[in-house]
Amino acid sequence: MALDRRAAAHGAAVLGVGGVVVAGVAPGPGGPPPRPPAVVRALFGGGGFASTIVLNWRLPRVLAALVFGAALGVSGAIFQSLTRNPLGSPDVIGFSTGAYTGAIVVIVSGAASTIGTAAGALIGGLVTALVVYVLAYRRGVHGLRLIIVGIGVTALLHSVNSWLLLRAQNEVALTASFWGAGSLALVGWQQLVPALVLLVVLTPLVTGLSRPLRQLELGDDAARSHGLSAERSRLALVVVGVALTAVVTASTGPIAFVALAAPQLARRLVRSAGVPLVAGGLVGGVLLLVADLVAQHVAANPVPVGLVTLVIGGVYLITLLVSESRRSA
Repeated sequence: MALDRRAAAHGAAVLGVGGVVVAGVAPGPGGPPPRPPAVVRALFGGGGFASTIVLNWRLPRVLAALVFGAALGVSGAIFQSLTRNPLGSPDVIGFSTGAYTGAIVVIVSGAASTIGTAAGALIGGLVTALVVYVLAYRRGVHGLRLIIVGIGVTALLHSVNSWLLLRAQNEVALTASFWGAGSLALVGWQQLVPALVLLVVLTPLVTGLSRPLRQLELGDDAARSHGLSAERSRLALVVVGVALTAVVTASTGPIAFVALAAPQLARRLVRSAGVPLVAGGLVGGVLLLVADLVAQHVAANPVPVGLVTLVIGGVYLITLLVSESRRSA
């Protein structure tokens, strides 16, 4: 146990330092990164144009990548622990798609605004979670059933989203489609600060539910033997996991596969028996930051980071399925 904790601590430290290094040296909006003295002057209110680059262009985007990636990583770790399945993530189960549906409804209805779109995404994600939970409930909610029901609901929501976009005016449909690609390009302080406030509120809830989550990993009977209400704890974890995903989706649009890949990558890096929440969040932050840097420079014109994570996630998913099939053969 001590060795596991030591390995987890070392892995978390390496990931944290790696994220800081990538954020500091990588190019971003505005060209090559300013030199460290210019960055320090900018952070303390000086530096002229360098201050504008650092404070208004780079800092919000880097913070958004790290914090939103961490939120997706933690959300994915929660659902993979609950389902006891590496495919259990909010984008596979359908919660990200539901958040996108809620945002599309707001945009198409003509009530689009920062707060309105965010509220629509949050409501859409929570309603989708409720529907999936109710449909998957049979004397409790089991992991494989939750994933299968979630995949079916995701397919249905994709059809609803396509129908809404086809009926919308061209300009509105274009706006919704661009938002649906998932991007950090339009995230500034106005979008970042409210999201950070919500994530700060959710953080103690995640911390408080981490122990019940570990007990649920041992099975409902073992959890009940420790005096834990399995269904109440599971429902609370689902709500918190969906809220983490919905906050990110409301700010950036749906960003796929970070929640799927980050927990399993973290598990391998820290050599943890279970799905680690902290390391999953750190890997998610670094993964989204690197993906955003690739999105900015992979082509002549920047592409949405959601497209990059789709490519990375597709390769990861194929690798995961092949390895699982070989293991079961």
